Amino acid sequence: MASSPLFDIEGSIALITGSSRGIGRALARGLLEAGCTVVLNGRDEAVLARTRAELAGLGPAADGKVFARAFDVTDSAAVAAHVAAIEDEVGPIDILVNNTGTQHRAPLVDFTDEDWHRLVGTNLTSAFFVGREVARRMVPRHRGKIINICSVQSETVRPGIAPYAATKGGLKLLTKGMCADLGPSGIQVNGLGPGYFATELTEALVADEEFSAWVRGRTPAGRWGRVSDLIGALIFLASPASDFVSGQVLYVDGGMLSVL
Repeated sequence: MASSPLFDIEGSIALITGSSRGIGRALARGLLEAGCTVVLNGRDEAVLARTRAELAGLGPAADGKVFARAFDVTDSAAVAAHVAAIEDEVGPIDILVNNTGTQHRAPLVDFTDEDWHRLVGTNLTSAFFVGREVARRMVPRHRGKIINICSVQSETVRPGIAPYAATKGGLKLLTKGMCADLGPSGIQVNGLGPGYFATELTEALVADEEFSAWVRGRTPAGRWGRVSDLIGALIFLASPASDFVSGQVLYVDGGMLSVL
C-alpha cells in the first residue's frame, strides 16, 4: 500500500508485456502488491499460466487481480485484437509497461540478418505496436502512464552487443517521441533503464566470475542489481507522483553510468 497519495496506484489496471519471467514478472508482482490489477503477457501459454498462478497465489489481495493474455507483441493485428479484448474483459488500461525484450551477443561482422531483424522487432517494434494501440484508447480518456523498459545500453555499449544497443537507444528516442505526441492528451511516457541485473536470463553472466567481477567493479554500488531494486522507480513512474515527468529515462544501475 502507498504511504502517500502521490504514489497510490491501487485499483489501476496495468498491462506488462514480456512478464512471464525475469524482470517483467518482478515488475508485475510489484504492481500487484501496490494494489493494481495486472495483465501478464508472453507467447508461451504454459509458462504464462504458471506465472499467473504463482502471482494469484500470493494472498487474498491478489485474488481476481491477475490475468494472462498470450499473444505476439511483434504482430500488430494480434496486438490490436488483444488490447481490445483486455479492455473489454478487464477494463481500461491505466498503465502500460513495454518490457518485452531479447538479447543476442555476437561480433558485429558475424551478426545475421535474421538476428538483427529479431532484435529490432522484439525490442523496439513491439513497444511501438503496443504503445500505439494502448495510446489510441488512453487519448480519449486524457490520462495514462506508459513505461518503456530501456537499458544502460540506451546510452552506452560494449563489444558484441551493437544491435541490442541500437534497439535500446531507439527505444529511448521512441519514448521521447511518444512523450511529444501524447503529452497534450495528459499521458506521461517515460523509460526505466536497468543496469546489470541478476535474473534467470543472465545466470551465465553472473556465473562468469571474470565478467561478474567487471560488473561489480564498474558499478559504484558494488553488486549486480536485484529485480526488487526496480519496483520503487516503477511505482513512481506509474503514479500521480510523476504527473509532470515525461520523456525521461530513469536509470536504476547502481551508479554505473555516472562513472568512467
